[in-house]
Amino acid sequence: MTEQITPLSADATVPAAEPAPVPVAEPAPVPLGAFPPPPTEPPVVGVRPPRRVLRAVARWTLAAVVFAGVGGGVAYGITGMDRDDVPGLATRSDGRWDYPKLSLPALPAGSPRPFTVGNDGEIHYADLRKLLLPAPAGAVQDKKLTGGWISNAQYLSEYEADSREVMASGLRNLPVRHIAARGWTMPDGTSTRIYLLAFLSVSAANDYKDAQIQSHAGLDAGTPLTSAPQTTLDNGWPGDLQVSDTSVSVFTELKPYGATHVRQAYVLAGDTLALVIEEKKGTAPAVPFHQTLLLQSQLLG
Repeated sequence: MTEQITPLSADATVPAAEPAPVPVAEPAPVPLGAFPPPPTEPPVVGVRPPRRVLRAVARWTLAAVVFAGVGGGVAYGITGMDRDDVPGLATRSDGRWDYPKLSLPALPAGSPRPFTVGNDGEIHYADLRKLLLPAPAGAVQDKKLTGGWISNAQYLSEYEADSREVMASGLRNLPVRHIAARGWTMPDGTSTRIYLLAFLSVSAANDYKDAQIQSHAGLDAGTPLTSAPQTTLDNGWPGDLQVSDTSVSVFTELKPYGATHVRQAYVLAGDTLALVIEEKKGTAPAVPFHQTLLLQSQLLG
């Protein structure tokens, strides 16, 4: 029988220890919620052990602390957010997508979680493909990005041709261990693509982001994409959101838009760098993009 995990609040009263403590069974994985209904009481945030702080990232916004770490387990759960935590996400009618119930994959036996003491490289030992956000209800899967491994060239095809050679060199030299990707299109024509790049360590992921992503466009713009050669920081992203152990940079295409309006974002989480792209003819909706970005950050954090 699985055991539910209840996070402790910071001001919880801890009873005095008994003379003969009774062993407690190791906790089982707890499902993640994708924006569940708001609880009747305020959510309780668990206490996490201290960890080494990531090197400061210029003007990268942190995304939302939404889970309590569970020591010793091969998987851990993420608590659901209150809908009012994200501006514009107060009701289901605001355009949020219906994602399936989420859960983190089990770790290989004896492997630590990415942000625990002793895992200095902040490595995700879980299967990278299982850390990809699944497609929401009603989506049509991209036939090229099915949630499996892809080549460096396929990932680089998202960027303008002038940037690819230098970026390819960075992927070879650091090097990137693997790239997993998933894409889908919603009934309204909104297309989403997510790429997860796993490097040898958090330092390598940082180096790639600094040298091959920010260097091409600076801090105020995203690296030029084939579908969006000019972008700027997305001021609509709620900057007060935080997902523990991740940092996020969010961009949107400058007007006038091309054939589609493109949004893009990067999530840095330990050894893994995620690229999230959304595009749609006319205007790409902000609410589901921010929802997608937050949920993917939770899976990596």
